[in-house]
Amino acid sequence: MKKIGITGGIGSGKSTVCEVFRLLGVPVFHADIEAKNLQNNDLNIKYRIKELFGEDLYTPDGVLDRKKMAGIIFNDQKFLEAINGIIHPGVRKCFQKWCVNYQKLPYVLYEAAILFESGFASDFDRNILVIADERLRIERVIKRDQITEETIKERIKNQMPDIEKLNKADFFIENNNQSLIIPQILKLDKLIREDGKNW
Repeated sequence: MKKIGITGGIGSGKSTVCEVFRLLGVPVFHADIEAKNLQNNDLNIKYRIKELFGEDLYTPDGVLDRKKMAGIIFNDQKFLEAINGIIHPGVRKCFQKWCVNYQKLPYVLYEAAILFESGFASDFDRNILVIADERLRIERVIKRDQITEETIKERIKNQMPDIEKLNKADFFIENNNQSLIIPQILKLDKLIREDGKNW
C-alpha cells in the first residue's frame, strides 16, 4: 500500500479533490479533522495547549475556541510552530494506526493543509499539490467561512508559497475553474495504481 500526501493552500479546493478520490475508492485521512479531535479530546494535548495559551482558550465545555487560537497563531510564527509541535506527533500516530485497516489497498491519501511546512511530506511515497489563483482562493474562503479578506491574506502569508510547494511536490492538480479536475484526478489515480511504472 502506498501512502500519498495531498495538500494545498487555504481555498485551493483540496477537500473537493479528496472527495473525488474517495469516490474512486481511495480512503482519505483528514489530518486537520484529526487535529481538531485531539485538541478537544486528548488530555495531554489539552493540558499542553492550556499551558502555552492559557485556560481561556477552551470553553467551559472543554472545546477549543479555534477562532481565538487562529487569531493568536496566525499572527505569531513562534506560537504557530509551538502548536504544530504539540499536535503533529499525535496526528502522525493516529495516521499510522488508521493505515493498518487499508494494507491491502493500492494506496491511501493523507490530506493536510501544511504537509510541507510540518516536515511530514518526506514520509510519503508521493505528494500531490492542489493549486489555484490567490484571488479565487480568497473568494472561495470568504464565501465558505464568512471571514474578511484581510484575515485570509494573513493566513496565506503564514503558509508556504505555492511556488515553493511546486518544487517539493511530485504532482499538481490545477483547480482554477478553467481546467477540469476530474480528468486530472483520473490520470493520477491510474499512475499511482500502476505501481509507479510511469513515474
